[in-house]
Amino acid sequence: MTEHYQRRKNAKVEIVDFRSEHADAFRQMNLDWITLYWEVEDADRLYLDNPREKILEPGGAILMALDEGEAVGTVALISMGNGSYELAKMAVDARSRGKGVGWRLGRALLGRARDMGATRVYLESNTVLEPAISLYRKLGFRSIEGGASCYDRCNIQMEVWLGGDRSTETVEHPSP
Repeated sequence: MTEHYQRRKNAKVEIVDFRSEHADAFRQMNLDWITLYWEVEDADRLYLDNPREKILEPGGAILMALDEGEAVGTVALISMGNGSYELAKMAVDARSRGKGVGWRLGRALLGRARDMGATRVYLESNTVLEPAISLYRKLGFRSIEGGASCYDRCNIQMEVWLGGDRSTETVEHPSP
């Protein structure tokens, strides 16, 4: 059995709801991947510095992946109104990549979205993030022609329908 397979098989990751003590990990894991490729933008700062006010209180959710109590991944679900949500701020710690953490976070997020009555989950990304784009496709997301993004780095928009009205009208990205 290869070492990589053994590590993946033995990963004991628990997906939990965001708590205040996760704020630093949520922020740092996202800053790590963003600054690897781009500059941190104003919209990033708003969400990362104020997760409770900008994500949770307006009707969203943040999930954390914990490995033996240590935060190793995160993803946010931001309410866009009318049953639409945005998958945002997905990050997996570099040491935990390749262990299925992103897949588990994505599946848990889509389950949470269904529980919250979502009919559509939308995301914005960049095609340089090939593993992320591949993960989104495996989760059922399809590329779309969306509206204007609040992120300069965004060059792809994707969505997955969970049920309900499959209207083709563009849903505007909310201002952070």
